[in-house]
Amino acid sequence: MKSSDHSPCPRSLLLPLAVVLFFSGCNRQSDIKDVIRNDRSSFYYIDFENYPTGNSSLPVGVFDSGTGGLSVLADIVKEEGLANESFIFLGDLANMPYGSYSLENNTSLLIEHVIKDVQFLLGNKYYRRGDSKEYMSDKSPVKAIVIACNTATAYALDTVRDFLEDAEVDLDVIGVIDAGALGAFGSFSPGENGSIAVLATDGTVKSGAYPAAIRSINIADGQEEVIQVFQQAGIGIAESIDETRDAIDRKATVPRPEYRGPSETGEGDMFIDPALWARYDFNLDKGALLFEGDITNPHNIQINSVENYIKFHMVSLMEKIRKTEGAQPLNSVVLACTHYPFFSDTFRSELLRLRDLCEDGEYIYRQLISEDFIIVNPSSVVAEQLYTLLSGKGLLNTEGGSASEFYISVPNLRNRKASLREDGSFTYEYKYGRRAGEIKEYVKAVPFSRNTIPGDILERLRLQIPDVYDMMTVFDGENPKTQFLTPEERIVK
Repeated sequence: MKSSDHSPCPRSLLLPLAVVLFFSGCNRQSDIKDVIRNDRSSFYYIDFENYPTGNSSLPVGVFDSGTGGLSVLADIVKEEGLANESFIFLGDLANMPYGSYSLENNTSLLIEHVIKDVQFLLGNKYYRRGDSKEYMSDKSPVKAIVIACNTATAYALDTVRDFLEDAEVDLDVIGVIDAGALGAFGSFSPGENGSIAVLATDGTVKSGAYPAAIRSINIADGQEEVIQVFQQAGIGIAESIDETRDAIDRKATVPRPEYRGPSETGEGDMFIDPALWARYDFNLDKGALLFEGDITNPHNIQINSVENYIKFHMVSLMEKIRKTEGAQPLNSVVLACTHYPFFSDTFRSELLRLRDLCEDGEYIYRQLISEDFIIVNPSSVVAEQLYTLLSGKGLLNTEGGSASEFYISVPNLRNRKASLREDGSFTYEYKYGRRAGEIKEYVKAVPFSRNTIPGDILERLRLQIPDVYDMMTVFDGENPKTQFLTPEERIVK
């Protein structure tokens, strides 16, 4: 164990000039990539000259901005050719949702978070708890990395690859966007025209990565069908799936000041249109929708369930398509956020409901939704890509390795400048108000436990991805790295 309390500047200086140097040094902006490669005194330093590339027994690293990336891991572990592989998963829950950094014009901080995620997977350090002073240094490095986050892929995949190339480390990185774009054509016959919907975070939508990838695939087949792409920023969906207070509070019965989701006063993809109230068909039970006034004239409307977020965004998407002159029927819907596949059945049922929606004897959206539309989860394609990559480079583990490990980021409780809510999470203003280049340990990566993963999420994971859930219980119950956990803290079957 080693201490992480490194102070970059001395606490007392004797000369005025030294005082000036002290403050200028403390405010100096640095590039996290340079720090990782060159600053041996930094917590983030990686000794790339001695990195164990080419070692097939190492695990594969997988990371996401929260628990959504576990849906990708679930498909990876189903891939027969990867049966002997072990994995190290990181969910950067403390800094999620990544998709909102674009809303606050702070994508440079998003990219820094992604580089830190990569550094964690490459390195050997982790903490036991958010208030730990000492870090542990017995985590394994990885032989390949899967970025199980569409927003991180869109904004930082090239940066990560360039960083590793500059570090002269032969380690491959797979993203999810090309996989999703390729899967979107699964419902098209050769020469068939149609439309593709991309449901993603605000950041992924603004990046334009999916339309670009879809265009490239369409051109590559030599036919160049007429393919229209409609994007919907599903603001609040991923956040509510991971129980983020900005989006959801299951205990709330009245509108909340912390709410950052769609409303009747919102703009663009955040606007709840009162004229479409009947089409949304919101569930009003058990606080799923919060508002003031009565149901005939609600105001201060706040969505407060995953299902209602999906209802809102599916109607908003179909309205975009309906208002587009010459819109082609919707053939494919890409769930372009790794949180969304947990609710793929809900997305499908909402599309079917809207296809059958009839008002005054007229079907509103039927002609805009193909009867045989598909819901695309990029994860299965990612699993195939990972197998092909490892096989092609001779990195498949043929003997079986150690058990998989699961880590989640939590606020660094030793950072006195951090601004936290009552539940221990970062305030919205602090989370998105920080600036890249300050090179601080804002978060600590700690093992999964019942302390770090909300109970509702654990129960959903147990039911929806039981194979991965079982891997989590093995990590908490048998791995030496988690023996500090009390029986009450461990994730169990």
